[in-house]
Amino acid sequence: MKKCVAGAALMALSGLGMAATELTVYTAFEAEDLKRYKAEFENKNPDIKVNWVRDSTGIVTAKLLAEKENPQADVVWGLAGTSLLILKDEQMLETYKPVGFEKLSPKFRDNSAETQWVGLDAWMAGLCVNTVEAQKAGLPMPSSWEDLTKPVYKGHVIMPNPNSSGTGFLDVSSWLQMFGE
Repeated sequence: MKKCVAGAALMALSGLGMAATELTVYTAFEAEDLKRYKAEFENKNPDIKVNWVRDSTGIVTAKLLAEKENPQADVVWGLAGTSLLILKDEQMLETYKPVGFEKLSPKFRDNSAETQWVGLDAWMAGLCVNTVEAQKAGLPMPSSWEDLTKPVYKGHVIMPNPNSSGTGFLDVSSWLQMFGE
């Protein structure tokens, strides 16, 4: 079975010298960032064309799981650590340890004997308020996550769907860590 790999496929393919090799990369990185990454990679590897499959973390993860028996991705790049843990448990990732691995904080890498992923970014959740809408509704300005549990905010709080969004999943995880509910 073909397994996905992060980085190692890029290195292996860049040395083949084959014309018009295509590399399918599944990612949750923002679309505007992908243009720069693609240009830089293809400039250094002119015989390799990158084809992005970009969506939110949950959707990319579901797609990968659905394709488990017939993988379409060559590389998974820019996916939440929680998704990488699922893919690892499903034995869908190749072993991968980049140069400089030992310099990464153990918090941001797979520390098992068969390293299969490394972190690229660290994200945190924040509380944002639409002050115009809050003023229209006569709502007080919240100053903490806990404030959002007050009855006055019922029906006024929204967040990304944690089933399809890594950010939404992070929000739920943060909530559970803070309030244990």
